[in-house]
Amino acid sequence: MTGKTTARGGATAPTAVMAEGGTVGGRAVQDQVTIRMPAEGAYLSVLRTATAGLAARLDFTLDEIEDLRIAVDEACGMLLAQAVPGADLECDFTLGEDRMSIAVSTLAAHPRSPARDTFAWTVLSALAGNVDAWVGPGDRVTVMLMKIRESSRPG
Repeated sequence: MTGKTTARGGATAPTAVMAEGGTVGGRAVQDQVTIRMPAEGAYLSVLRTATAGLAARLDFTLDEIEDLRIAVDEACGMLLAQAVPGADLECDFTLGEDRMSIAVSTLAAHPRSPARDTFAWTVLSALAGNVDAWVGPGDRVTVMLMKIRESSRPG
């Protein structure tokens, strides 16, 4: 599905793009989904719902799904605080056989990577498993989450 629509007031409404197959880091990728929407808190429910639906598709447990929903919300909160007014929030989901990575990014007015020594970062790391953040080209700040399905872990 692809497209760009306009919501009331002239704001860009959420859009989604889905691609199939391929490999990332030598692992099979089932699907890649990108959602782009205005960098406003009012739209975060779209990402929480998409996160839950995609995690359920990969047979994550209910607890893991809820952890991911909260983690995406927290990552977005970190980014929305520094987003340029009128910017988009982009969320790229990469789905593997037993894992999901989620890269959330936005254009920032004064770009800075979220501090890693905060309580929020500690909570984010506990919920998502692996977390990273960086400032990329064009003042785009990204937070990357990666969660492996618990039943797939050795041990």
